[in-house]
Amino acid sequence: MSAVHQFCRIGAHAMVSGMTGVLLDVAPYTKVFGVPATYVGINSIGLKRRGFTKEQIDNIRDVYRILFQQGLNTSQALEYLEHYLEPSNEKDQIVRFINSSSRGFVKSGARKEPSPGVVMAANQRRE
Repeated sequence: MSAVHQFCRIGAHAMVSGMTGVLLDVAPYTKVFGVPATYVGINSIGLKRRGFTKEQIDNIRDVYRILFQQGLNTSQALEYLEHYLEPSNEKDQIVRFINSSSRGFVKSGARKEPSPGVVMAANQRRE
């Protein structure tokens, strides 16, 4: 059993682990765990079961790597996504969800320093 605060939204294809306390919106395609809920990765197994392709899952993973592992604040990360990642339905859905959040959304527990390697890997996969 998990507890979800009133007015919180759970995005499409997200997975909320048992015994999790959700106080903020849970973004699409993610897995959250803990009290309070913390982002622990994308719901890759659920996405595979629902027929998402490897390319779609990789694109989703790239979006969340930029949001959570680049040391950028949310506004900076969203701007980066808009300018540097290829358009996709999944990216657009994530960006719309985050932009429409009035409560804020569940983020990664540990803040990391900017890592150019993550962005470079995402960009190389596109070439």
